[in-house]
Amino acid sequence: MSLNVSLPPELESRVRRHVESGLYGSASEVIREALRLFEAYQNVQAANLAALKADIDQGVADISAGRIKELDVESIKQRGRATLAARESAA
Repeated sequence: MSLNVSLPPELESRVRRHVESGLYGSASEVIREALRLFEAYQNVQAANLAALKADIDQGVADISAGRIKELDVESIKQRGRATLAARESAA
């Protein structure tokens, strides 16, 4: 399949530089690789979104089932400071 694509000058320059570097034999190879990487990125994003939705669903289920307790921020800060102090004294 042949497809003509218009690129802004900056992207065209980047494609040319990749071909000139010798890593790619043609502009088509650069674009194909870019599309493969874009699709891989989209797959990772979709997986991350699915995991986030699952975490939200679990949180909502925990609330519905009463598996929650009030958050004590001061206690969390104190434990964190104690842990940090212990690491600093051990170093």
